[in-house]
Amino acid sequence: MSKPPENSPISFFLNGSPLSLSVAPGRRVVDLLREDLHLTGTKEGCGTGECGACTLLVDGFPMLSCLMLAAQLEGRNIETVESLEKDPVGEKLITSFEEKGAVQCGYCIPGMEMTALALLRNHPEADREDIRKSLSGNLCRCTGYVKILDAVEDTAKKLTAPKEMP
Repeated sequence: MSKPPENSPISFFLNGSPLSLSVAPGRRVVDLLREDLHLTGTKEGCGTGECGACTLLVDGFPMLSCLMLAAQLEGRNIETVESLEKDPVGEKLITSFEEKGAVQCGYCIPGMEMTALALLRNHPEADREDIRKSLSGNLCRCTGYVKILDAVEDTAKKLTAPKEMP
């Protein structure tokens, strides 16, 4: 009988904090986050990279955590939905999603918000078509896309609105 592979040490930044741990070679990131680190905001929808519910940011880019192995996190900067409220753009996204009624069951929303966060950080003046294209890999079965698009578009407007003078 063959011996199972040994765990490997990895170090990365998770939501701004350094983290070092030892993981099995085939451990998926979504399982590491949810089961080992108890960060349950990241959802597993399909497990095959089709729905986007498990989206997180890796070095600022949206990635599907169900398709990533934990070893791929080595040296990277990982952001999960739990970090949104600590981010100025993330705070605005959360508020807009609430104000526009873009949350129903909440299952797809973490992935939607993380994808939108990446877009708006790099392209705060994104228009509705930019937003639609950016979110095209994220599926929603409850709320529908209109309210979600409204929420992200509202956030973009808040980010690019002229600042009031004191």
